[in-house]
Amino acid sequence: MPVPNSIAAHAEEMTAWRRHLHAHPELDFDCHRTAAFIAARLRDFGVDELHEGIAKTGIVAIINGTGDGPTIGLRSDMDALPIAEETGVAHASTIPGKMHACGHDGHVAMLLGAAKYLAETRNFSGRVALIFQPAEEGGGGAEVMVAEGIMERFGIGRVFGIHNWPNLPKGVFFTNPGPIMASVDTATVTLRGKGGHGAMPHTTVDPVIAMASLVQALQTVVSRNVPALDQVVVSVTQIHAGSASNIIPSEAWMTATIRAFTPGMRDLAEQRIRDIVAGQAASFGVEVDIDYERGYPPTINHPEEAAFAARVAAELAEVDADTPRQMGAEDFSYMLQARPGAYLFLGAGPGAGLHNPGFDFNDEIAPLGAAFFARLVETAQPAG
Repeated sequence: MPVPNSIAAHAEEMTAWRRHLHAHPELDFDCHRTAAFIAARLRDFGVDELHEGIAKTGIVAIINGTGDGPTIGLRSDMDALPIAEETGVAHASTIPGKMHACGHDGHVAMLLGAAKYLAETRNFSGRVALIFQPAEEGGGGAEVMVAEGIMERFGIGRVFGIHNWPNLPKGVFFTNPGPIMASVDTATVTLRGKGGHGAMPHTTVDPVIAMASLVQALQTVVSRNVPALDQVVVSVTQIHAGSASNIIPSEAWMTATIRAFTPGMRDLAEQRIRDIVAGQAASFGVEVDIDYERGYPPTINHPEEAAFAARVAAELAEVDADTPRQMGAEDFSYMLQARPGAYLFLGAGPGAGLHNPGFDFNDEIAPLGAAFFARLVETAQPAG
């Protein structure tokens, strides 16, 4: 089944929505102008309920079908990134230092396209809940929306989301029946010793040499503690110490990002890092503070919903239903913890990668994403 004509006919309109949003990016929870634009379109479509101000600027819109039935949730993120755009396109960001470098503008356009079609046709039973979420890029907006009770308040039984993915084949869907994206945790370690003259290291307690040893020791978490068939990443991404060539500093600090796909491996990585930090500090005689911050959990698809989503997508396009996991993280994971559902990637074709100042969403895939959302609802909850 190709993209329905009634959705394909709105392709230019979806492009216009997307490019307007691209030119006016907003960050985190402060998506006021974005939310107002979305709400205005939804009112024009004639949705049955419009609930604003969830997680500060989030929206849930309800469209009723033609009979009784469950409620299915469709989610789009809508925030941008603190990146200076370098695309040179006519619709480039008008806000210095901010841009849609991850395609959330395109995700909004896809869900708005589906909303317009579903409000016009209503060829389904029950209800569809359209979830427009702020703060995916770091604030955990999905967690906040779940905590504010959207699943219970709107009776959402299962939930689905899509993310565009550059440099995967254009128009191909990708998913799998389990972990599809990793958890993300951050460790910040501060070592405190005794500073002094660089020519007299014996009078100091040097945190720099302790830090050098610690960074090496942390490489053993994956190589010697994680089973070979599991996947964990521990990457030290910052090291800071010192102020001059002839001074041994009194303090050094580092940060690391930790990625895993299961709660067990996530716990193992944290415990081993804590143990190694404590042991290294003791061996060098330095004091230590560790701030271990747990971020987004792994995004784990529910097998039945992932299989269902793949079957629906296969009616529209090619599908890889067993795609490899990605080490990136996504706060849709909180929605999948709250309800059964699945997350899919939609290939966008060649182009700059995500979070790159040269990135721009490929408008050609928006009608396909909208058609998938619409067909998902009609298949899950057929009319009559």
